[in-house]
Amino acid sequence: MTRVPGSELASLVRAVTRPDHDRDALADRYARARWTGLAEPGDADAGRLVAAVGAARAIDLAAAASASELADVAGGSFEDAVARWQPRLRTLDTALHLRQGARFGARLVVPGDPEWPVGVDDLGDHAPPALWVRGRAELLGGLDRSIAIVGARAATGYGEHVTIEAASGLVDRGFAIVSGAAFGIDGAAHRAALASGGATVAFLAGGVDRFYPSAHETLLTRIVERGAVVSEVPCGVAPTKWRFLQRNRLIAAASRATVVVEAGWRSGSLNTAGHAAQLGRPLGAVPGPVTSSASSGCHRLIREYDAVCVTSAQEMAELVDPAASTLPTRETSSPARTRVLDALGRTGQDVDRLAATAGMAVDAVRAELGMLELDGLVVQGPTGWRRAAG
Repeated sequence: MTRVPGSELASLVRAVTRPDHDRDALADRYARARWTGLAEPGDADAGRLVAAVGAARAIDLAAAASASELADVAGGSFEDAVARWQPRLRTLDTALHLRQGARFGARLVVPGDPEWPVGVDDLGDHAPPALWVRGRAELLGGLDRSIAIVGARAATGYGEHVTIEAASGLVDRGFAIVSGAAFGIDGAAHRAALASGGATVAFLAGGVDRFYPSAHETLLTRIVERGAVVSEVPCGVAPTKWRFLQRNRLIAAASRATVVVEAGWRSGSLNTAGHAAQLGRPLGAVPGPVTSSASSGCHRLIREYDAVCVTSAQEMAELVDPAASTLPTRETSSPARTRVLDALGRTGQDVDRLAATAGMAVDAVRAELGMLELDGLVVQGPTGWRRAAG
């Protein structure tokens, strides 16, 4: 059995969990906090060992047992795992991670807690041993009605417009918005959810004490205040390319469905979509202009991965809840839409001329035209944009 942490460590664990935990609960949470610093995200060997003997016993075995002894208790081979864990075991400072977590008001959430997002359990041995959370940790326990919205960092005006409309519409239908706080589509989804008074959860690739990207510090601070910021690595840990890819599996697993709004042919968002498909989660993709490289990944998902073509919050909601089609829809008119429609006629006009007639910025007109085209209200021909017949 693992020795229950000393009084100082017990106090540190209580500071990031609850003060009324008994000795066994403290030992389990201390061990799980230690595992978040020892094993890289998605380490199936760590998951297999914890599942076999519990987190506390597993951390003792990882420190003292040989690969063959680990194989005896959990099956399979642990040669590579021991080689990975040993260098980090010599320098691992879980007390520092706990102190840093307490300093930033982080909460350590473990399987079985009311705040635990049960969807991540579907990852099996690749599930995290614990999660570090800043903000409203209770939101994680309510992600049974949530949709992940992800997409390109280099989003177009069209992509951001679709994202804002979709996230706002989903919030109106009672959905939480899950994403990764990156530039582009992710950021637009979080902002729209906040602006609509909804719940939003951001999964990070690094510790919750070091917001990344740093330019989103204000956004992430707002999410902490009204939503939740989550990571499977402890405070102080830097984001890496590997951790970004592994973070994506949490976004897909924690949500009931994943929607990709814009994605290039090799976009990282396709990685999130792949995890959603492997988990059997509904997957949606928003179509874009066939000439836009920013939408080529979405078209690929629809063509090769059986993603559902979705063009509105209504259709996205139906991925999770077919009965959502009976819910009231958001108001589809807006001042910008009305001005663009007023500027259009039955003869084609280019975007610059439309912008001048409507008194709007060119990018704003392009975004509105994209939405109007999805709704079948406008068409683009050889001479430019015009109202659709009928």
